[in-house]
Amino acid sequence: MLLDGDNWRRLFDASEREAWRFEAQPTYTMPKERENVARFLRGEAKPAEHNARWHERVRGYVESGRRIGRVRVVRQPLTDYQRYQFAWGIPGNIAAGEDIRVLDVTRDDHGLPLTGRDWWMFDESRIAHLNFRPDGTQINREAYEGDPARYVTWKRVALAHAVPFEEYAADLDA
Repeated sequence: MLLDGDNWRRLFDASEREAWRFEAQPTYTMPKERENVARFLRGEAKPAEHNARWHERVRGYVESGRRIGRVRVVRQPLTDYQRYQFAWGIPGNIAAGEDIRVLDVTRDDHGLPLTGRDWWMFDESRIAHLNFRPDGTQINREAYEGDPARYVTWKRVALAHAVPFEEYAADLDA
């Protein structure tokens, strides 16, 4: 089943304990971000309200007692999009309450399914695949109807090998 608009919001909001994302695309090509990525690459200042809607959503989620997090998969060297995400996106998401960790798979994939597919897992029981074109443009989101056990395992492996964003970013700056 495709998860568009209201179906996506209902699935996301129905989570009782946790929403967690495996984020593996090297680049996301999203029309809403195109201008901000260009500003970042030109060295301009980040707009004050950058990502404000997501931050509001994360804060509401956390204030309701739920957790939200992700593991961001990267390979060195970082793509321009990942550098933008690390500088302008992730710090604000963390400040809003999201737990973001980085898994660098430059030398070791840790047995994870690095197929370029991103997915969200809700309460370790419901999975949503995020499908992308090779250029990072999202095609759609769809509910996965199978057994979530392997996704739960992949989540645990990813978390076991990932480091907190701040730690990874500090190592980049060193």
